[in-house]
Amino acid sequence: MAYYNYKGLDCIAVSDITALGIPSDTADRLHESLTEIVSNYGATTQEAWQRISTQVLNPDLPFSFHQMMYYGCYKDFGPDPPAWLPDPEAASFTNVGQLLERRGQEFLGSRYKGPIPSFSDFQEFSVSNPEVYWKTVLDEMCVSFSVPPQCILREELPGESQLSHPGGQWIPGAHVNPARNCLSLNTKRTLEDIMLMWRDEGDDALPVKKMTLKEIRSEVWLVAYGLETLGLEKGSAIAIDMPMDVNSVVIYLAIVLAGYVVVSIADSFASNEISTRLVLSEAKAIFTQDFITRGDKRLPLYSRVIAAQSPVAIVIHTGGSSFDTKLRDGDISWHDFLERAGDYKEVEFIAVERPVEAFTNILFSSGTTGEPKAIPWTLATPFKAAADAWCHMDIRKGDIVAWPTNLGWMMGPWLVYAPLLNGASVALYNGSPLTSGFAKFVQDAKVTMLGVIPSIVRAWKITSCTASYDWSAIRCFGSTGEASNVDEYLWLMGRANYKPVIEYCGGTEIGGGFVSGSLLQPQSLASFSTPAMGCSLFILGDDGLPIPSNVPGIGELALGPIMFGASTTLLNANHYDVYFKQMPVWNGKVLRRHGDVFERTSRGYYHAHGRADDTMNLGGIKVSSVEIERICNLVDNTILETAAIGVPPPGGGPEKLVIAVVFQGSNVLIPDLDKLKASLNSALQKKLNPLFKVSYVVPLSSLPRTATNKVMRRVLRQQIAQLDHSKL
Repeated sequence: MAYYNYKGLDCIAVSDITALGIPSDTADRLHESLTEIVSNYGATTQEAWQRISTQVLNPDLPFSFHQMMYYGCYKDFGPDPPAWLPDPEAASFTNVGQLLERRGQEFLGSRYKGPIPSFSDFQEFSVSNPEVYWKTVLDEMCVSFSVPPQCILREELPGESQLSHPGGQWIPGAHVNPARNCLSLNTKRTLEDIMLMWRDEGDDALPVKKMTLKEIRSEVWLVAYGLETLGLEKGSAIAIDMPMDVNSVVIYLAIVLAGYVVVSIADSFASNEISTRLVLSEAKAIFTQDFITRGDKRLPLYSRVIAAQSPVAIVIHTGGSSFDTKLRDGDISWHDFLERAGDYKEVEFIAVERPVEAFTNILFSSGTTGEPKAIPWTLATPFKAAADAWCHMDIRKGDIVAWPTNLGWMMGPWLVYAPLLNGASVALYNGSPLTSGFAKFVQDAKVTMLGVIPSIVRAWKITSCTASYDWSAIRCFGSTGEASNVDEYLWLMGRANYKPVIEYCGGTEIGGGFVSGSLLQPQSLASFSTPAMGCSLFILGDDGLPIPSNVPGIGELALGPIMFGASTTLLNANHYDVYFKQMPVWNGKVLRRHGDVFERTSRGYYHAHGRADDTMNLGGIKVSSVEIERICNLVDNTILETAAIGVPPPGGGPEKLVIAVVFQGSNVLIPDLDKLKASLNSALQKKLNPLFKVSYVVPLSSLPRTATNKVMRRVLRQQIAQLDHSKL
């Protein structure tokens, strides 16, 4: 959206406001308020926007008026205008604000000037003093260990260990169980506190269902006892392939509590993708359900699990009064599984405490080889996720956190741990987040932190399905998974009376974020305001070395290796080769490869510019070009080869999937490109993921290649970006 298309605030007349369809009496009142603000704070200042957004604008006014105010105010401001400014009084009540008010001078000495002006200094302190910072945050979250750690960070490791663990060893010697910490009584909660809130799609007129800490403990304990009847060794992998609902959260916590390892599989995957993940993780059992219910549709799930040749399955029945799905020999219905542990109902299950380096969750992230990377989370990783939430989203006791996601993606486990380890509630809607039913659930549950991905926001804005619902309980939004769009996120903030959007970017292998926003800093739309606590990031210049931290620039992103909770191993690849090999050494430490292209702006914000390698991000899902091309190459016998490219729109936002196609020769009759696109979509959605969609097919005579015959997808991406974006 071009700022020059709008008048400055001091040039806006009542007629400009009525032209947007606003009644004249309302327009007069709005113009009077605007004139007063401009008189007191100027026409182009962030203070003027702060007062307009909080005192003039509301969700019932046309979005075009919101745009007129925002773009008019910042017409001559330059890059990264702040859409939200922290209030000093409110900032002092945030988690970080309260900590800094108590201990800011202890941490920062004479540099401490207060929570807002000293936030960046505190972030630097978290990197340079990891021992102090992480002990403090773990204490703030009331994390308890059955065996306490010998220290927080052991950086000096012997020979081979130093090579394989450039990030050192975190909380060595500790024994812990994250699920027990989620369910424990402490200063943050009582047995009667609400832990889970949910609603099923179609029950939108019914009250929100709730589960207290006392109730969820009983449910988790019963499932944990049921797991013991399977006779598996401790540390065995157990998969979950289900929608993210109350049952899957209970099962997740029970697997961890009982000392097993969760294998996260998204419920949207085709059977071959399920099979790949079961084989890589060596899963010994899988929890699933017969169907996924979406409105009046029933989508098969158990049949896909069977086709994946899964190990023993525990199958939950959905809908109807009787279980009419025929199970394989050896599979177990959910009812029978719970019956096995019936004698232990209400009996506490004693958590299995394991060494902190043990695995607790195996997740998957696409690499560039066609096979997903199998990434184990250790028992430390959940506390990284929760610490990010504590600091950057300010999640605390009394908060209600909703984030449409699935346990198959990193944000699923994140959503379990981030609220529960901070004394907050998890809010789950068992249905599509693209409907008015979800918007009503956010209202009725009084959600205080709503997480989104940009494609969801775009759908809300287009369909207006959130109109008339009261989202005023929201304190902040979180956004991750894709690049966001300024205009769409201005609309989103307006839905909740201009509460901030905390942009959050990280990775499955990190267990959280490396760059984020903060409630103690001005937030600019579609921008990150700070490296995450405990993380250092570097933008590599053309010489392959980091550009100075205070200099604007764009380049491939690298991370400091010292990151609490980050991965140290992969199940199906050499971790050092993937993340550290041939990376530059900076201040005596080898930097960690991430693979995104990032920009640091003149005002100190960060912008993401997509993947530097051959992995793209589609709908919040990282997928390799090779995986997509492997399927596309077989769609039509006229195809010689394809290249899959993710291309961001000019105005920002999620990448569009473009398939470049080279056909078999000059004599081949090229098929209709629209029909070919439909065929490619059908194949990708059936064999890879039903959420993927080809936006455009580009015929080429050949693909650009290196001297060693590798496809130069970055060059191809640049070429395709020059095409008519209205077609992408």
